[in-house]
Amino acid sequence: MRNYVIYLFFGICLTANAQTQDTLTLKFAEYLGYVKKFHPIAKQAELTISAGQANLMKSRGGFDPKVSVDYERKEFKDTEYWDRLNATFKIPTWYGIELKGNFEQNDGDFINRSEDVPDDGLYSAGVSVALARGSWINERMATLKKAKFFREQTKADRDLLVNQILFDASLAYFDWLQAYRNSLVFNNFLDNAAIRFEGIKRSALAGDKAAIDTVEAKIAVQNRSLELEQAKVVLRNKSLELSNFLWMGDNIPMEIQPNVIPDLDLDVEIDRTLEILGKPLDSFTLESHPKLKSLGFKIDGLRVDKRLKTNKLLPKIDVEYNFLTETPDLINSFVTEEYKGGINFQFPLFLRKERGDLKLAKIKLRDAQFELDNAEIQIRNKVLAIYNELDSFENQNVLIDDIVFNYETLLAAEERKFSFGESSLFLINSRESKLIDAVLKQNKVENKYFKAKAKLFQSLAVNPENL
Repeated sequence: MRNYVIYLFFGICLTANAQTQDTLTLKFAEYLGYVKKFHPIAKQAELTISAGQANLMKSRGGFDPKVSVDYERKEFKDTEYWDRLNATFKIPTWYGIELKGNFEQNDGDFINRSEDVPDDGLYSAGVSVALARGSWINERMATLKKAKFFREQTKADRDLLVNQILFDASLAYFDWLQAYRNSLVFNNFLDNAAIRFEGIKRSALAGDKAAIDTVEAKIAVQNRSLELEQAKVVLRNKSLELSNFLWMGDNIPMEIQPNVIPDLDLDVEIDRTLEILGKPLDSFTLESHPKLKSLGFKIDGLRVDKRLKTNKLLPKIDVEYNFLTETPDLINSFVTEEYKGGINFQFPLFLRKERGDLKLAKIKLRDAQFELDNAEIQIRNKVLAIYNELDSFENQNVLIDDIVFNYETLLAAEERKFSFGESSLFLINSRESKLIDAVLKQNKVENKYFKAKAKLFQSLAVNPENL
């Protein structure tokens, strides 16, 4: 697969590092902005909105006016058996009422007496009404109502999908940042070990230090080189994981280049980018959570389905009445004495199918309500747990910063004593190893702190508007 150099596309959002001219910084906010705009999953999330709109349009089609024309003719051995034309225009409306206009013209030697109409045809205009089943709710009405709820549900589902991909992308960025910080640690301590080795080698040549000290100093350099090489492998792998989320228009994947680095000053920017800045616990409201909104709209649709199934327990009574006239252009030609009407009655004796459908609809509705209740408790407790985590990590960051500072103080003191000949290289290496472990732990705690903020962002299901 062709590799795309990231800074060719991020010219406007990458800023040069102040210390290294050929290093570019990928800002967290700009990174997530590209993820939200170009990542295939984010684009796929927008398709759910289109699906909801298309489903609503489809359901509204149940109320579209319909025109139907039936024409048939039979002629054999110079005999016209029949010539029938029947054109109908129907307008479905709300509450089981249907308006209808009709034109009928029949001719031929073998037409039934019931089909006899005037030579210029017969016009009719009337209405069909469902008096019981289908009166206050029917298939068309239920489909349209459910489609409206589904459209709103797709908006909430879109927010959940976007939130999830941004959450996953954030974790990848934080891991990349930790790997980069770790590589800096080993690189810096490798430089220190190399400088110390050169100094001890000169002192050994001058006779001020034992020659064996150069061996120990060289081992320290080799250990730091090994640790740095291992850190570089982790950094390259984390860069590849981050590249999974980097796309440009026309579905072009990109790959992070070695001279692109993460933003090292990230704490405040995370809150601003994920839009969780200054969100105290008491500001959290369950009603606005997209997952609960989605489940709520799902329940609304199931309630409509339950009402439809309940309505089907009623008998089917359809009444139709049509005015008949030869001259539809004259309003007074529509009189009640000339009409065509009828009534249709249907009622299953045991209603087993209808009662079974209603019972299933109630079960589905109850199941969805249980799911909603469970989701409310899970979300509430998860958010409370994350706020507790964040409070703890703030304390942990203070403690680990103090630990690192104290180890730095010990190492500096040991190096000073060594310069006076009052310490040994072994003690310096020991102090340095402890400091490296502390700094790596500091990076790890920082990573967990950032991930806790990302988990809060995921739990609140925020869809950032500023990206």
